[in-house]
Amino acid sequence: MTREVGPAIETDGQSVVTPGTFDGVHLGHQAIIRYLVDRAADVGGVPTVVTFDPHPREVLLGHTIPLLTTLDERADALEALGVERFVVLPFSRDLSLLSPEAYVSDVLLARVGMREIVIGYDHRFGRKARGDRALLERLGPELGFTVDVIPEQIDGDVTVSSTEVRRLLAAGDAGRAAELLGRPYRLSGTVVRGDQRGRTIGYPTANVRPGDPRKLIPGAGVYAVRAHLADGPALGGMMNVGRRPTFETDGATTVEVHLFDWAGDLYGRPLAVDVLSRLRDERRFDGVEALVAQLDRDAADARRQLAEVSGGR
Repeated sequence: MTREVGPAIETDGQSVVTPGTFDGVHLGHQAIIRYLVDRAADVGGVPTVVTFDPHPREVLLGHTIPLLTTLDERADALEALGVERFVVLPFSRDLSLLSPEAYVSDVLLARVGMREIVIGYDHRFGRKARGDRALLERLGPELGFTVDVIPEQIDGDVTVSSTEVRRLLAAGDAGRAAELLGRPYRLSGTVVRGDQRGRTIGYPTANVRPGDPRKLIPGAGVYAVRAHLADGPALGGMMNVGRRPTFETDGATTVEVHLFDWAGDLYGRPLAVDVLSRLRDERRFDGVEALVAQLDRDAADARRQLAEVSGGR
């Protein structure tokens, strides 16, 4: 897959395009991408995703939007689905002020090379989000492109959206978030040195610092996880997200992962953690013995859930 960013964008008149942030590449996004890839194959076009960085709401609202996927994670997930061209538009105030008509003619057509566009049922674009399906269908015959619309994607009684997945993860519901994503939520980063207290109580942990400070951290609690080293097998484990209230009263939020049946030095190494399910709330214990007893129960619960996941494959 080719990746084109900012000045490196080259016009390709065979592009079958779907534009959007696609944060998370969840089930709704996947439905659009599957159609995009199939449609491009039918017409001999290039399946192309046009995305934005930073997140448009970050520019428009003036505060950071927690990301479900970094730009590289997004690209990897889209490539796995068959996307051949990944175009990143630097999102700015000037871009947000373009009229919908100018966005279509000057960006999607003149700059990207769109011949056909695939959108979700509620896709909006351009200044004040005035652009919609009706506008595209009106502009298409005039400017020489066709329009395909994917209907709303519903899982149970919930419309699948990045906002809903963020809400679920912030609440700690990693299991339901995984259902809407179509895979476990992944948290990747580098292992950094902590206070090494875990090894003194039999539960050494890897402190993971996310590679992008915008990456969403699940809500505080203890989780069953499966971790991946760059040069090794997948490893079961459990993860604590929180402030370690048993030992600190005002500590910063940390992400600490204990790997089952593994020993070694992880400092400075990349670690990807798939968050499978939440085991319990984070809470304060009256002493180390009570904490270790609970960690023993957590480990048993995590191993059981990992076995269930493996058995269900």
